[in-house]
Amino acid sequence: MLPVTLDRTSAEPLPAQLAGQVRTLVLAGTLGTGDRLPSSRALAADLGVSRAVTEQAYDQLTAEGWLEARRGSGTYVTTTHPTGVTSRPTQPTPRRTRLTSRPTRLTSPLDTGTPFFDPRLEPGWRRAWREVSVAAPPRGYDDPRGLLELREALTSRLGRTRGLDLHPDEIIVTAGTTDGLRALLPELRRGPVAVEDPGYRAAAETVLTYGREVIDLPAVERVTVLGPAVAAYVTPAHQHPLGRVMPAADRLALLEAARRADAVVIEDDYDSEFRYDVAPVPAMARLDRGRVVYLGTAAKSVVPTLRLGWLVAPPDLHELILRRRTITHAGAAWPSQRALLTLLRDGWLDRAVRSARRVYAERAPRVAEAMSPYATLAGPLAGMYSTWLLPEADARRARDAARAAGFEINLLSTYVRTSGLTGLVIGFGGVTDTELDEALAAVTGALAR
Repeated sequence: MLPVTLDRTSAEPLPAQLAGQVRTLVLAGTLGTGDRLPSSRALAADLGVSRAVTEQAYDQLTAEGWLEARRGSGTYVTTTHPTGVTSRPTQPTPRRTRLTSRPTRLTSPLDTGTPFFDPRLEPGWRRAWREVSVAAPPRGYDDPRGLLELREALTSRLGRTRGLDLHPDEIIVTAGTTDGLRALLPELRRGPVAVEDPGYRAAAETVLTYGREVIDLPAVERVTVLGPAVAAYVTPAHQHPLGRVMPAADRLALLEAARRADAVVIEDDYDSEFRYDVAPVPAMARLDRGRVVYLGTAAKSVVPTLRLGWLVAPPDLHELILRRRTITHAGAAWPSQRALLTLLRDGWLDRAVRSARRVYAERAPRVAEAMSPYATLAGPLAGMYSTWLLPEADARRARDAARAAGFEINLLSTYVRTSGLTGLVIGFGGVTDTELDEALAAVTGALAR
């Protein structure tokens, strides 16, 4: 029997309690690589719970890469915690995007950054801005960390949804993840920054803008050496743009490589709330609060133009960032902060996430059904886009057909620096169902020809 205890009086669901305790046993070394776990039926009987509880916990840990199910054999631990990694949380960093010229105005972008906005939530959105209009703004420059009330609300939300145990003073509210990255880069020691390839274009561009070399970090391989890099920028919960979840063993290997290089890991947690199959994968920052800079954003859960995000950094970097922001009066816009505070307090953001998740969970399989005969899915279905691998010539022909029909779809090659991967990145958040069907018809028609 596993040494776990479930608390039925806790607000935390039983499957989440069980998954968390098994994860802790692996991190502590109590469970090692290759250890066989009890069957879901046997463990359920030992704990006095339904089998659904243990199955959900095992499914979650398998999705995160801590466990693997072997047909006819059982469930086994796939990774252990290397010496020196603490199981306490960490802190943030940001990013940005390069715009491409468009010959004509396109009606509907099927991109990775335009989220679904439920029109039924418009009254709550308007109410938030009415509250901004009657609230008293700061008399002078605001706290460079951001509104205290907003940081308190974010502390609660990040603890509930991302498993980060934070104090409000550890959070710095930013004008988005790119702003967070801009705040971090000047405080790092001299040296290049490793960025996933393919990866978030705005992050690589921001690093270059600050006069640092970009080192390509393979997006689908385990990283064990960072070389001269002083930081590694990654999107572990939902790799941008391939959609891969970084397995637990790869996370631990990256942290070990960062420790040997005396580098930091910059975790961009841009859309972790939008999983359809299991609960969101816990933040990487939970594994080592002293090594990870954590970046979050409201762009995918609210709207990109709100221009708000948050950064949590190790104490030494936090103080350096805060000092510079105080001197330069840097900070996120007060009206946006005040509006987001209302959206959080009223439960609007939770409703928006649930609504969008339902829409994405319905649209993603439709995209998969249309694209599967012609291309290979690069990662699991999650979030507001999916990436499809196919030859560059085919991808360009499909992109051009969509463009002729009034839709913009990104080529995977525009996210690539050296990996050579090609294909299409198809977003489905910022269009209607009818528009999505029209765009897919244009794409698949071109591929069929």
